[in-house]
Amino acid sequence: MLLCLFILAEVNYPRLAPQSELALFAMLGLIVVFLKYPIHSRFADNRFFQVLDFALIGSVIVCFGYVLSQTEPIFQAFWLDGQSLGDRAGAEALQDYIVGGIGLVLILEATRRSIGMTLPLLSLTFLLYASFGQFMPDWLFPHRGYSVQRIVSQAFLHSQGTFGIALRVMFTYVFLFVLFGTLLERTGATDYVLNLARRVFGSSAGAPAKVAVLGSGMMGSLSGSAVANTATTGTFTIPLMRRSGFQPEVAGGIEAAASSGGALMPPIMGAAAYMMLEIVEPAVTYLEIIRAALLPAVLYYTGMLCMVHFLAKSRRRVHSPEETESDDQEEKRGKLLAVQGCIFLAAFITLIGFLLMGATAFRAVSWSLLVVGTISLLDFLVRKIRKQHAPTESRFGISDLRRGVDFIVSPCERAAQSGVSLIAAAACVGIILGVVTLTGIGTKLPSAILPLASTNLILALFFLMISTIILGMGLPSSVCYLLMAILVGPVLLNLGVVPLAAHFFIFYFGMMSMVTPPVALAAYAAAAIAGSGIMATGFAAFRFALVGFALPYAFVLRPALLWLNSDGGTPVLWAVFGNFSLTLVGTVVLAAAIAGYVFNRLSLWTRGILFAAALVLFFIPTRIQFVWIHGIVMVASIAIFYYNWRKKEAPHAPLAGGV
Repeated sequence: MLLCLFILAEVNYPRLAPQSELALFAMLGLIVVFLKYPIHSRFADNRFFQVLDFALIGSVIVCFGYVLSQTEPIFQAFWLDGQSLGDRAGAEALQDYIVGGIGLVLILEATRRSIGMTLPLLSLTFLLYASFGQFMPDWLFPHRGYSVQRIVSQAFLHSQGTFGIALRVMFTYVFLFVLFGTLLERTGATDYVLNLARRVFGSSAGAPAKVAVLGSGMMGSLSGSAVANTATTGTFTIPLMRRSGFQPEVAGGIEAAASSGGALMPPIMGAAAYMMLEIVEPAVTYLEIIRAALLPAVLYYTGMLCMVHFLAKSRRRVHSPEETESDDQEEKRGKLLAVQGCIFLAAFITLIGFLLMGATAFRAVSWSLLVVGTISLLDFLVRKIRKQHAPTESRFGISDLRRGVDFIVSPCERAAQSGVSLIAAAACVGIILGVVTLTGIGTKLPSAILPLASTNLILALFFLMISTIILGMGLPSSVCYLLMAILVGPVLLNLGVVPLAAHFFIFYFGMMSMVTPPVALAAYAAAAIAGSGIMATGFAAFRFALVGFALPYAFVLRPALLWLNSDGGTPVLWAVFGNFSLTLVGTVVLAAAIAGYVFNRLSLWTRGILFAAALVLFFIPTRIQFVWIHGIVMVASIAIFYYNWRKKEAPHAPLAGGV
């Protein structure tokens, strides 16, 4: 609760110096980490390790409090030699280095507890690289090497490391949007979204799976996390799909793929979208990021809906489970959903409205939080007043006040518990970024990769895709994006790619790592709910998300899909419509080729032709000299669809586990 109140107050009405507010933010976040995550699950109830946790919490308060006291002017009386920490850069005292070294250890341990070993080990590797750079071979970018004091100063004590851009983005943008998502969920947004999806699809083929796709997309826009989205909406949608005839691994795969795309869905999106505000040059606004993300998100979910529809039509056993409610239950549910819908729509209208009026992202989401809280409080009071007229109902009392307080406190607690792992990860990434700045590897790596792909943009994109997916297998997608955007992103800029398109390319594949075996974290969560095999669910999710692997290439080669022209400006409308139409046809064709069904089952050679046609529609630029190629491909695809429509439909096969 304290963490959320501090962020809301300080972001909107700053009173502290930039490094001071980040030090306090990190301190509160790491305290929650050490309270929430034990050193190991086996020692959660061990008294000795509980005492150790409190000792670590005390160390966090001392180290980060020291940075706060040595930075904030109100504590000027305690500054060493009368100078702030920033003013004595390069001439720090011994106790500065001691505090900095302990602080780095605390960050590494907090990150290990909250997200695992991968990121701390990566940070340690960079720290060793900074220390022993002079002993590195030529292919590992050697440098003169730096002392421990210089590394500690760069990585912790000043604003280019721990208290740098990664933690700044978490503080300014991400945490408020996490709070926004948890508050909407607390008001019943999950029920409203799923009910809306049910009404949209009714009793169409594979309706439960389509509900999962649409519902997960909308809910993913609230949470911004593929794993969290899978864990929340999956508890509703996966059993619904299983009851309708989908096998467990298919149901889990659909949910994982749909949830992973949720972080790409405007207007909230994932944490990486807010990092673009600080990284992309020339600078972009949040509204420009939302606009750029819209058409790719529509194409991604269109592809998923097509695959689900084709799969359901090809399997007779897939049906919509019947759910009946009494008239009284239906009336009560209708009233509840109406209120939830009002809250849901009011939140989004407020958010987009303030963005359109020129408000910053954090100010817009702050106003949205206020609107959601006010409407929910009014609804609570109205319902209580109405109940008071019933003879069996009591007057407003302590229990009602307690429920009202819980409505405010509960989302703050959930947001804090969800967000503290990102705080630890951001602080840990800051260590890496500090070393990158210190050693200059951020410029050396792109200069080494660029000659490998200097004449072939597709090859450069492929290398970047592979490296992003591999790195994303062990890291949160936002952390993966941040590292790749800084380390390798300049390669694409040197090849003439529009800056925002290059960053969206990395952003997409950071998310696609969530459904890429063997480490497909969203699929792991779905498999646990579905009771299916992890690898089987992972490969099913990978197949359903294949459109998401083709889309980034399309919008790099065709920036009009992001509402950009080749110079990064605003394109003409016909260019946007033409590129979107071609890619939309390619999306449907690719979905048919993967599913192996349109109006009838497709033969292997027909699927091959459609797959090749989809690649042409995705990858060949829409210049005038290539228009005839696109025309031929589209005519051939339509002819195949028409031929299968006229064929006599073969008997349905029983539901299989694959796509």
